[in-house]
Amino acid sequence: MLSTSQINTLKQGMGTKRMLSKLSTHEKALRKIRNWQAAGEKVVFTNGCFDIIHAGHVRYLSAARELGDRLVVGLNSDASVRRLKGPKRPVAPEDDRAEVLAALEAVDAVTLFAEDTPEELIGQLLPDVLVKGADWAVEQIAGAKAVIENGGSVLTVPLLEGRSTTGIIETIVQLYCPETTVGKG
Repeated sequence: MLSTSQINTLKQGMGTKRMLSKLSTHEKALRKIRNWQAAGEKVVFTNGCFDIIHAGHVRYLSAARELGDRLVVGLNSDASVRRLKGPKRPVAPEDDRAEVLAALEAVDAVTLFAEDTPEELIGQLLPDVLVKGADWAVEQIAGAKAVIENGGSVLTVPLLEGRSTTGIIETIVQLYCPETTVGKG
């Protein structure tokens, strides 16, 4: 999770107040969510690595945001991404990934998590809607049980075919390092 000092460091190098206000510790995200819910707003949560932001990510996040009034994004920490994607990932460090997500209009809050899944975080935040891409079965989505037991819903949204961070990395390697084999550790 982003610590207060990490958020303050990011604030020093970033431009707009609105973007900065979106970077949240778990505690701050929880306060925001409870305030939004108390005001009658529907809170949507999604998560991911969001290593190299591409059109697929932007469409996915926009579609998730359309399912409610506010969108909270759980972002895998660098260590979590390495465990899930391998030792050469992420390409972009967590602070940069958080800043890029916070700059997106569809996103209302970004909070980092260090675990492999956001199950514990979702159990704390209890959004009204939990969203993942259509490549996930609802019963496989981390945190689904907690959200459903709390009266929320779990939904999937279609993905933009042919768009992935891994695909972008492979294209770069093929174009600029043709002698390198993609997929090496």
